[in-house]
Amino acid sequence: MQRKSQFQCPIGIPCTKLSNPFNPSTLIKYNIKSDGLVTLKVYDVLGKEVVSLVNELKQSGRYEVEFNGSNLGSGIYYYRLQAGEYSETKKMLLLK
Repeated sequence: MQRKSQFQCPIGIPCTKLSNPFNPSTLIKYNIKSDGLVTLKVYDVLGKEVVSLVNELKQSGRYEVEFNGSNLGSGIYYYRLQAGEYSETKKMLLLK
């Protein structure tokens, strides 16, 4: 589920935020500074794509999307946000 978010990262500065560690789900909050194609994907420690959470055109603004890891094992996962020229990869920890 995706929706606009009210978290406090300033517009114009790309950033992401989430609860870490989490069990079994977390909200990934992100900020887009300009309109364009946005992708947000989750990978396991071997680099295999686990899920694509976002792959669509977005207007500038703050957003959040839920990542549910209930069907995954405990461990380290990475999420990658790409928006235009901007790319960010961060680590998250799923504890069950």
